Amino acid sequence: MKNKFYVNLKMPVIIMAFSVILFSGCKNSEPENKESILNTATEATSKPLQNEEFPVEPPPFSDGIYPCTDCHANFPPNPKRRILTEWHEDISAIFDHDSENRWCLDCHDLNNRDSLRLASGKLLDFKESYKLCGQCHGEKYRDWKVGVHGKRTGYWNGKKEYLLCVSCHNPHSPKFKEITPEPPPVLQEDIN
Repeated sequence: MKNKFYVNLKMPVIIMAFSVILFSGCKNSEPENKESILNTATEATSKPLQNEEFPVEPPPFSDGIYPCTDCHANFPPNPKRRILTEWHEDISAIFDHDSENRWCLDCHDLNNRDSLRLASGKLLDFKESYKLCGQCHGEKYRDWKVGVHGKRTGYWNGKKEYLLCVSCHNPHSPKFKEITPEPPPVLQEDIN
């Protein structure tokens, strides 16, 4: 009878002891100087390197075509969708970026050719082209931001540099051409 009493009492005592240890070990007090902690956290997250969201190298421009206003300043803007036959024939020849639904002014600004334009109308520098690409390619943009897609160099906890989408993809024909895989290497025992 005495043994049965201790067995029934054992489990509630263990639970109570565990609860006391658990709750007494956790401090639920407020930090003394909440404002300085908040300011430190805000400064760490709100000061991107070089005042940029993602520090990137400038996009790879073809020689002689940038800034665009060097030529476009001489022509009145023409918003009519058309095939370019007098200028940029090289781009028209390869344009394969949802060409049934897209054309130049979906990405380039009509009045400021040295800027890109988001669907909202906000103008972007060419160094922020990843935001433009991210409007349609959200999954790739998400993966790029965390370093899964594309290339970034630098340190885990320090300065990083990202390559823009256009560093690898032609913005007017972004799909990579199919390649044939190379044969596997020759095994050591098959040599000689």
